[in-house]
Amino acid sequence: MRYTILLVLFTLSTTVRAQPGVAVLSAPDGRLAITFRTVVRNESGPAQRESAPSAQPAPAGGQLVYAVSFQGKPLIEPSALRLALKGAAPLGENVRLVNSVPSKTDETYRLVAGKTNTVRDRFNALRVECEEDAGRKLVIEARAYDDAVAFRYLVPEQAALSEFRLTRENTEFRISKDSFIYALILPNYRTMYESEFLKLSASSLANQGGVRSAMLIGLPLLMEVPGVAWMAITEADLRDYAAMYLVNPSASWTGHWFQSSLSPHLDDPETAVVGGLPHHSAWRVLMVATEPAKLIESNVITSLNPPPAIKDTSWIKPGRAAWDWWSGSLGPDGKSAFTTATMKYYADFAAQSGFEYVLVDAGWSPQNDILRMNGRVDIPEVVRYAAAKNAKTWIWARTSAVEKQMNDAFPLFEKWGVAGVKIDFVERDDQEGINIYYRAAEQAAAHHLMLDFHGATKPTGLERTFPNVLGYEAVLGMEQSKAGSRDNPDHHVMLPFTRMLAGPMDYTPGGFSNVTREDFQARMEAPMVMGTRAHYLAMYVVYEAPFQMVSDHPGAYKDQPAFEFIKNAPSSWDETRALQGEPGEHVTIARRRGSEWFLGSMTNWTARNIEIPLSFLGAGEYTAVIYADAPDADRYPKNTAITRQRVTRATRLKAQLAPGGGYAVRFIPLKP
Repeated sequence: MRYTILLVLFTLSTTVRAQPGVAVLSAPDGRLAITFRTVVRNESGPAQRESAPSAQPAPAGGQLVYAVSFQGKPLIEPSALRLALKGAAPLGENVRLVNSVPSKTDETYRLVAGKTNTVRDRFNALRVECEEDAGRKLVIEARAYDDAVAFRYLVPEQAALSEFRLTRENTEFRISKDSFIYALILPNYRTMYESEFLKLSASSLANQGGVRSAMLIGLPLLMEVPGVAWMAITEADLRDYAAMYLVNPSASWTGHWFQSSLSPHLDDPETAVVGGLPHHSAWRVLMVATEPAKLIESNVITSLNPPPAIKDTSWIKPGRAAWDWWSGSLGPDGKSAFTTATMKYYADFAAQSGFEYVLVDAGWSPQNDILRMNGRVDIPEVVRYAAAKNAKTWIWARTSAVEKQMNDAFPLFEKWGVAGVKIDFVERDDQEGINIYYRAAEQAAAHHLMLDFHGATKPTGLERTFPNVLGYEAVLGMEQSKAGSRDNPDHHVMLPFTRMLAGPMDYTPGGFSNVTREDFQARMEAPMVMGTRAHYLAMYVVYEAPFQMVSDHPGAYKDQPAFEFIKNAPSSWDETRALQGEPGEHVTIARRRGSEWFLGSMTNWTARNIEIPLSFLGAGEYTAVIYADAPDADRYPKNTAITRQRVTRATRLKAQLAPGGGYAVRFIPLKP
């Protein structure tokens, strides 16, 4: 059922309370609120902006600020909103509120793939219209959901401006108190978001020497604001805009606030975004909850993106893929060989396992020419062979080649019968880089090709508008186990609360050479992984990935009873419940597909006993097929105890997780 209620009110209601120069927008349940006002302009100058905006109201005109509260407590203190435009004074520093237009929306929409198939999109909205004495206009569009607030800048078409040439977007996020943050520290704007999230205090990133820091924080940024809420800052709907990073520009050791920093144009570092008018920014999103696990359930990122641009989505199919690259392209003889024969071996494995896809990774074409093959793997032959066994084929392509050749390559891939393309090494999210994602998605859709972006920026909801986009990497994934120890259980249980809040995450799980920390050795062929086998099974539930890798070589799964869980686990879901957890410590998530539920629980290097209520189950009895750490899994991590148990929604499962352990369950409803 789909219904929409849109009430555009030209008089302020209970959603928006009026004072001179003030507009307040509250969420439908009333707990979250965002306030916009003008205050006396800070005269410290744009270079430092160390002090907070003045608290003195300036209804006749002043600095535009916003503030956020949750359950009556301040979450974001008054924080400046301003756009630095080339050759002009910053827009937002000296404006007055001239109109506030509230509205409400309550509708449902469907997703082709992801954590749920149906989303209720319910929010209160506000359009805040501002104007300078000189005539320049600025609009802020805001939405308040029960689990998030979001706002974006809109510079309308106007006589006072001929074009939109943004040098900086100086959006402030002044947290109400020093917070514990989980930060992705990145060295520059050309990285692939492949690093650890570090637990720090917000003030620890302050620029104590007084020199502007070059330290960049990638999104999402999770934080615990003590006594107030858990909050994550991220963004949505980036089309024709530049990605946002955060910096802590404070020169004081007491500083615990952040400011936006946009990825600059590659050929003009003084410019962030260029375009015509009207022009809007990406949404600045603040996800809020009383506990961190609840943030995982939010659908606000897709809700802030436009509806699908693809009318017929019947050809878009989430699924699991057999994959040769991670293991080193090991063939049936255990030797490495990237050949057509090896890829047929992986196609056989996919078909025998019931997987939908086989992925042919890098090496089938010249590096920067995807219009021809280099003789190592015959793509049309692999496609034909796999299709005869009811499996489809994805292929790898470098971004630089896709940029130059997609108009010719995508029709060629469609002719070959390729199902999707893994586009790798994007390595940029400036305005032009972001538009690569959109151009590729649109062109691929025209040729019935699905996409998976690697070496990429974090998701921002593009997958709603172009559902053929099934995956993004933007994560320190299992590939790092081939090179060192950065990929480990401490990191694994950080990801659901940080990177995964942005959207689908192609971590590439499935390692079956499970070892302890003491026995781990990094190696390129037949690599090892740290953590128990049950830990890696649980990833197939915990990690959201509509295009999901089964990364080890076929021989690693042969005659392994635990492999049954991977064979049965879907890659896309009808419903998701985040049950419990804490960043970097442990996580438990349940997901439903059809009438069956699946559950995954993972811990860091700390062994723990947890109790899991099954109140998410439907009525009646279920058979729970449980894959748990064996009693000796702390010494022999491959050992998994597989048991069956009758359960109902009143049951509470007791799980014992070894160090680096896990717990995976398939719930099958019993017929009455």
